[in-house]
Amino acid sequence: MRFVKQLLAVAAVAFVGGLGVAAVEGSFLLTLVIGAVTAVLGVVVYRWVVRRTEGREPTELGLDGWGARLGRGTLLGFAMFAAVIANIAFLGGYRVEGWGSATGALGLLGFMAAAAVTEELLFRGVLFRIIEERTGTWIALALTGVVFGAIHLANPDATLWGATAIAIEAGFMLAACYAATRNLWVPIGLHFGWNLAAGGIFSVVVSGNGESKGLLDASTSGPVALSGGDFGPEGSLYAVLAGVVLTVVFLWLAKRRGHIVPRRRRTAQAQATVTVTQ
Repeated sequence: MRFVKQLLAVAAVAFVGGLGVAAVEGSFLLTLVIGAVTAVLGVVVYRWVVRRTEGREPTELGLDGWGARLGRGTLLGFAMFAAVIANIAFLGGYRVEGWGSATGALGLLGFMAAAAVTEELLFRGVLFRIIEERTGTWIALALTGVVFGAIHLANPDATLWGATAIAIEAGFMLAACYAATRNLWVPIGLHFGWNLAAGGIFSVVVSGNGESKGLLDASTSGPVALSGGDFGPEGSLYAVLAGVVLTVVFLWLAKRRGHIVPRRRRTAQAQATVTVTQ
């Protein structure tokens, strides 16, 4: 029941926040405010429902040092996407035409904050964390990564390849980030930095959701393997490669720190064997 209660509580915040943002479409200031409020409310609700259903302090979303962790994740996410854009631009697939919209970038700041917080709380804070307890890190990473990619099929310009790319470069990578750090602030920041760079700065299509009006006026072109096509640069092989590299690094860190949770069935079998031999 804790799984359902936590999932519904965070999903309710995401749903109401999404309705609020949609209702004020066109107003960058209201979008910024509602997005920020949704992000803060998501944190508050997650901490409350975990205390209520698990009877513990949610250390994975603790407030001690949260800013530094969020900042590190944001810088990493921004740098990761900037590297993807740099590689696409090197082959002529991304061009800057001039300045875009500063107000548009501010509006996207709020929208991306709400999306990063609620999605990470849902997929890494609830789904991955609880599934990992029952099945181990590897199965939980695979299952939640696939589900995270699959939900992007509902986006306007979604493609099967785009959803697959998201599963690999984001679903797996963000779960691995949580496994390595055992903290939600870092993957929240990474998710936020990636999305803000994509839509708020470089003004490219984000996950097949149409053009973004960010700080730069830019365009993409070229084959889907290079530019990602209508799905955006997240459908580029460069983005997939970047995600795979970070996933490997995070999993290496998780193993080194002893954060990999083994399959529960194997653990139970090992305990049964010990009991029989005693």
